[in-house]
Amino acid sequence: MEKKPFVHPYMPNSAPEIKEEMLKEIGVSSIEEIYRSQIPEDLLYKERLHLPEPIQSEYELKKHVMGILNQNKTSEEYSSFLGAGCYRHQVPAVCDEINSRGEFLTGYCGDTYSDHGKMQAFFEYASMTAELLDMDEVSYTSYDGGQAVLSSLRTALRYKEAAGTPKDSVLVPSTMNPEIYSMAQSYIRNVAKVIKVKADPKSGRMDLADLEQKLCTENAAAVFYENPSYLGFFETQAREIADLAHAHDALCVAMPDAASLGIIESPANMGADICCGDIQPLGMHMQFGGGQAGFMACQQDIEMLKQFPTYMYGICRTEKDGTYGWGRAQNYRCSHGSREKAREYFGTETGLWGITAGVYLASMGPRGMYELGENILRITKYAEQKLSGIPGIRVNLLGGQNFQEFLINFDDCGKTVSEINAELLQKKIFGGKDISAEFPEYGQSALYCFSELTTEEEIINLRDALAEAAAKEVR
Repeated sequence: MEKKPFVHPYMPNSAPEIKEEMLKEIGVSSIEEIYRSQIPEDLLYKERLHLPEPIQSEYELKKHVMGILNQNKTSEEYSSFLGAGCYRHQVPAVCDEINSRGEFLTGYCGDTYSDHGKMQAFFEYASMTAELLDMDEVSYTSYDGGQAVLSSLRTALRYKEAAGTPKDSVLVPSTMNPEIYSMAQSYIRNVAKVIKVKADPKSGRMDLADLEQKLCTENAAAVFYENPSYLGFFETQAREIADLAHAHDALCVAMPDAASLGIIESPANMGADICCGDIQPLGMHMQFGGGQAGFMACQQDIEMLKQFPTYMYGICRTEKDGTYGWGRAQNYRCSHGSREKAREYFGTETGLWGITAGVYLASMGPRGMYELGENILRITKYAEQKLSGIPGIRVNLLGGQNFQEFLINFDDCGKTVSEINAELLQKKIFGGKDISAEFPEYGQSALYCFSELTTEEEIINLRDALAEAAAKEVR
């Protein structure tokens, strides 16, 4: 029996007669003929790919996908103490309601000549974020917080070069997010070195003596720090770091946690020239690696803004009195404005999250952001107190006040983090992120996260589960 030609329901022009018409138009007899004209014979794969048969029914496709997704264990079912860059926060229902609207969800970037509704939404997001940061200018969203850090460091390098004082390195803390550090090495290596500054072994904070020594010996364009840090502690030397950077003709680039800015001083008021980070805490669910977007911000410095790679949205008067319009400023800087001559390439896929963050900030207001930060501080301190005293466990290894996260060390109980986490998983608890490979100097330690959604019951259950796991003999 002759096999019926497959017409894919989700692929246009897959009907046989349409395919035949298209092939005839370009003068070939088959798709294989196109491949053979472009791919050398010795590289051409001639067997059938081991792929499952296509699912043609929408119902069957949904059932298949849901069957895969249902194998996941989520933080809705389990208690989660994972953070390290992606956090579980309360998302107001209005955020999901607005970002699901068709005019925002589809074609979400908007175009300069028509989409003034989206332009205004981006402008409002940038305005509220600027207020949160105490800075004048906030860019369009980048891929994520990591990308925002990389672009900020490249911006600092370009800024120094444009000023006639080119530099060939950037300085970063040894405790910074290891994923972003790895990305920075790849992203910057063709123009500059990424050099780590030592950390104080007791507190984890940046060693100012080592910073000054490296500023004297390395031709640094920028000094970067996180506050709060990747390991949860506050970098209490922010002003000193900025002053040292400026004294040696370097910029200061800071990465705050957006959820903390309602209660801590903005890095801008501690001397930072560029602020960058992730807006995921501002109204975005954890989404298996999605739902993140980065921001970049600076003061009203035209020369600095010229080096930003992303869209900037502005407001202007129109011919009609009292009516305003919105649009992109200095579009030539961007890859959509001048292609390969642009500062950097960036995509448009995170615009929806910028709109979402704008809705979140509008709904929370200054008081809401203060209460968010206050609650996280209170819950984190409560967790530290309740978990302290468990035999074989050291809680808050680096001491001091923490925001949202702190280290728990298991060296004294003779177990690895992976062993502890395996036992917690049996009790429907996601334990902290294992940092023993990334930061071996802290031994068998895990980074535990607590947000405003962490309940007293979850903390007590974690305490009891950790006590039981630490007391068990190693098999």
